[in-house]
Amino acid sequence: MKLSSFSRPQADTTDGSETAGDSPRIGIIAGTRVATTIGWRPIEEVKPGDRVLTFDGGLQEVARVEHSKLWSKAKACPRKQWPLSVPVEALGNQTPMQLLPEQPVMLESDAAEDIFGDPFTLMAAEALEGFRGIRRELPDASTEIVTLYFETEQVVFANIGALFLCPADTSLAAGGDEGTSETYSLLPIERATDLTRIIAEDEARRRDMAYADEN
Repeated sequence: MKLSSFSRPQADTTDGSETAGDSPRIGIIAGTRVATTIGWRPIEEVKPGDRVLTFDGGLQEVARVEHSKLWSKAKACPRKQWPLSVPVEALGNQTPMQLLPEQPVMLESDAAEDIFGDPFTLMAAEALEGFRGIRRELPDASTEIVTLYFETEQVVFANIGALFLCPADTSLAAGGDEGTSETYSLLPIERATDLTRIIAEDEARRRDMAYADEN
């Protein structure tokens, strides 16, 4: 999957400075904590050169950090850009958090292993709407988005157990070839929505069976 295919604000943010533009599609909402060499830190405090714990690559150095506002236009933020509110434990997170609709999220499930042969599936967060209590939420105008860039795409740990994909800094790729950064595959939105429905149905069946056994 090439994250460059997603919309992002145009900005010179090599020094981690803040910019304001249209709603970014890839990034993590400020306040979310990521695992670093000095413990769990709010993502807005991470700087280029810091090392962050990743799912496949261990500790990886952050190449670039981009700061943007969720929505900077005078008109109201359209609902399709509203972040998703994630309750505690819905995605393994130990505190509530918010996700941008098109932020790639890694979800682990038995259903994915049965269908795809791999329990871990990467999907856009919008496919999770209605799943485990996840819902859209009208954003605050001051909401800040932070995008961490690595030498290659990396899945990072957030709020203890959640897993988010961060893009590669393609300016570091040899010859500027963005294809060299492609590492992970994103499940198409239709299949992702179907998968979350299957997982939800399976969880409901298990709850019903547990209730029946108790009674």
